[in-house]
Amino acid sequence: MNNTIYNLATIGVQQLIPYKAGKPIEELERELGLTEIIKLASNENPIGPGKKAIAAIQQALAGLALYPDGSGFSLKQALSKKYSVSSEQITLGNGSNELLELVARAFLTPAHEVVFSQHAFAVYPIVTQSVGAKAVVVPAINYGHDLEGMLAAVTDKTRIVFIANPNNPTGTLLSQESVERFISALPDTCICVLDEAYFEFVSSLEAIDSIEWLKKFPNLLITRTFSKAYGLAGLRVGYGLSSPEMADILNRVRQPFNNNTLALVAAEAALNDEEHLQETIRVNASGMLQLTEGFKALSLEWISSSGNFVLVDLKKSGQVIYDALLRKGVIVRPVGNYELPHHLRISIGTEAENNVFLKALAETLNNV
Repeated sequence: MNNTIYNLATIGVQQLIPYKAGKPIEELERELGLTEIIKLASNENPIGPGKKAIAAIQQALAGLALYPDGSGFSLKQALSKKYSVSSEQITLGNGSNELLELVARAFLTPAHEVVFSQHAFAVYPIVTQSVGAKAVVVPAINYGHDLEGMLAAVTDKTRIVFIANPNNPTGTLLSQESVERFISALPDTCICVLDEAYFEFVSSLEAIDSIEWLKKFPNLLITRTFSKAYGLAGLRVGYGLSSPEMADILNRVRQPFNNNTLALVAAEAALNDEEHLQETIRVNASGMLQLTEGFKALSLEWISSSGNFVLVDLKKSGQVIYDALLRKGVIVRPVGNYELPHHLRISIGTEAENNVFLKALAETLNNV
């Protein structure tokens, strides 16, 4: 009977390997009985949400018996003002992940192909396979996107190209000039999804300013999130910026009330909390330096990152080191599923959390 149910699913879903998120603290507590655990696995904000977001949540609690505003009017207005786009160009998602799923559902069929890079975000192949489209994976160059190779892979069957900038999990950054040239060279029939989940962490010297491109590229969708820099991962709020026509299509397949009331008010408040954002960026820069100096002291190499995480090369099985760190109450992220079996991805934590990790890593490397 169970096999019959599996056979009823579409071929793409039958063969799909679900996305595996970073191990929750509660799960490790149950497994090993540990009480002191730090999690540096899911690129979360180590200082948490800002005071304005928390205050907005508290104020909204009394209204939880009512459905949220299904259009997200107030949040869209705030985003419209911040980025100088019309509200008709905005699509709200349950995290930016939902935007990736919406664009796949709206534009892909089994007759289409999707191009993305090796070592790119694991959700790209998942949403591609779930609708039966063909994934075309282009080998990376120095752990990052080979835009020339990706452009060469585009055919008349290609409907979507995914670009993550900065890229997760490698942290590599493409120049604005190279991305703009790439989008300019795409045929009108190919949608470019520019995933900028970590754009707030990019240094001012390499600042990302892709929104101006929306004026000349109707086939561009920019996806961003409140989960990382704004510290609202638990509320799941993302947004897409595009042409009004693309937003209209995406909103046709978007489920009503996909963002809950607390998520909407918290995101709007966070968007206007510049003090919290700047403190987040400061903590991230300091923590990145702390970790990379620690890697240097351990004679380890790492990939220079423009995100709030860093990939360290252990020159040995990352899974083995990951398992050993778990026993010390430290959760990081193995990336063997990204074809990086000797690396671990480390989210930037607080100074204290980073110290705990570096001490545990040094002890583990000496014993494994």
